[in-house]
Amino acid sequence: MGARLRKESPARFKRTKRFWKPTWGRGLSVLEIEEVKSAYGKVMALFGVSLAVREKEMVALIGANGAGKSTTLRSIIGLIPPLSGQIRFMGERIDRLPSRAIVKMGIALCPEGRKLWPEMTVKENLELGAFSRSDREGIRRDLERIFDYFPILRDRQDQMAGSLSGGEQQMAAIGRALMCNPKLLMLDEPSLGLSPIVVEKMSEMICQIHQAGTTVLLVEQNAFLALQMSNRSYVLEVGRVTLSGNSREMMENDHVRKAYLGRKMVARGQRKG
Repeated sequence: MGARLRKESPARFKRTKRFWKPTWGRGLSVLEIEEVKSAYGKVMALFGVSLAVREKEMVALIGANGAGKSTTLRSIIGLIPPLSGQIRFMGERIDRLPSRAIVKMGIALCPEGRKLWPEMTVKENLELGAFSRSDREGIRRDLERIFDYFPILRDRQDQMAGSLSGGEQQMAAIGRALMCNPKLLMLDEPSLGLSPIVVEKMSEMICQIHQAGTTVLLVEQNAFLALQMSNRSYVLEVGRVTLSGNSREMMENDHVRKAYLGRKMVARGQRKG
């Protein structure tokens, strides 16, 4: 059964062997976006985006360059205040709050391009992620947790961040986001510019972080990777949600296969007739 073209409504998902099976209308909503419109100056970027993320889900946003994926994340975190619509986090409206207040509530963004401070050490970059916290013992524990996720960062902690490889920098960027102990982790293009081997390792670590209980909203142009990793997915096209559904079913949708999965499906001999 293919994914259905529909406007998303609140949903709960039950865990199956590998994927999530939707049951509608109940469950805790971590994030709800309703008819959000955003712009860069006079240029509209989002035209009424609506989506929901449930507790302990990994939800993916896929789409071409310029579709509005990164703008959606920036609108959530307050970097681009929405022109209209509502954004709720844990039941509270956040669409008029400053970014620092949104971060303190428990949302973290790992931005596209990593945005590390190259002349600061790896450890200093990680500690910057905890700027909104005052619990020193908790910060110390979380730093050790990051080093457990990414052992290479423990070895490189006194090294300047600018000297790291691309994959190591992405690990540091994810680690920095985790240092604020988020209820919702937003990842913007984590595979960008990385080799296939590093992408595979990175995706495994993101799945491990998710399986440990972190709710994840993933923006990824590599649609095949995003659908493999996530429980549910939304397709963004020119600032609008055009398709949503279970990620497993989405991979069988004709439009998604043709527009976003063509080469991957050919490589695996899975293209239909």
